[in-house]
Amino acid sequence: MNENASESVGSNHFVHRHEHQQAVLNRLSRIEGHVRAVKRMVEEGVSCPDLLVQIAAIRSALNGVGRVILEDHVKNCLVDAAERGNFEQSFRDLKNALDRFIG
Repeated sequence: MNENASESVGSNHFVHRHEHQQAVLNRLSRIEGHVRAVKRMVEEGVSCPDLLVQIAAIRSALNGVGRVILEDHVKNCLVDAAERGNFEQSFRDLKNALDRFIG
C-alpha cells in the first residue's frame, strides 16, 4: 500500500496520510489567522468593500488548500483504491466531494 495513502480503521473508515500534510496545515493556520483578522476588522467597523476583498482572499486561499488535497487524493488515494479493488466507490466519493467543493 502507498505509504501516504490510507489505513483501514474500521468499517469503510480510513486514516489518511497526506503527502503534503505539513503544507496543508501551514496553509490552514495562515487562513485561520486571516479569518481572525477579518473578524477584528468587522468589530472595528472596516468598510464593506474592504471586508469583501479580504473574504475573497480567504476563499482563494481555501481553494488553494483544496487543490493540494485534490492532487494528493488523485495521486495517492485513487491509486491505492485501485490496488484495493474499490476504485469505483472511491471515484464516486470523490465526485460527490467535488460537487460540494465546486458547487
